Amino acid sequence: MKLDILLPAQRLLRRTDVLRIVAETADGSFGLLPRRRDCVAALAPGIFSFETAADGEVFVAVDDGVLIKAGADVVVSVRRAMIGADLGTLRAAVEREFRAEDELARQLREAMDKLEIAFLTRLGALRHG
Repeated sequence: MKLDILLPAQRLLRRTDVLRIVAETADGSFGLLPRRRDCVAALAPGIFSFETAADGEVFVAVDDGVLIKAGADVVVSVRRAMIGADLGTLRAAVEREFRAEDELARQLREAMDKLEIAFLTRLGALRHG
C-alpha cells in the first residue's frame, strides 16, 4: 500500500511499501491490509502504526483527523503528528511538543480576548461619546 500522512502545512510522510496499518477511532482500533475494502474513518487522538518490510513497525502519534483508503492508496490527514521509533521515546516527545503547542494556543486565546475587550470598550465609548 501507499501511505501519505498529511498535516495542514506539509506532508509528514510518504511510503510506498506499507504492508499493514493499524489506526484508532472513537470506536476502537482497526487494521488495514492491502486487499481491504475502501473506507473512510474519523481518527481519534492516539497511536497510529504501520509496518514495512524494511523498517518493521513504525509508530505515529496523531491528533484528530481522517483516514481514507481507496485501492492501494491510504491518506491520513491530521492536525498534528509525530513519528517515533519506539513508544517510550514517542510518548515523551509528544508530551513535550503537544504541551508547548497547547500553551501557545492558550496564549493566542488570551491575546484575542484582550483585543475583543479593547474593541468593545472603544465601540462603547464611541456610542456614548
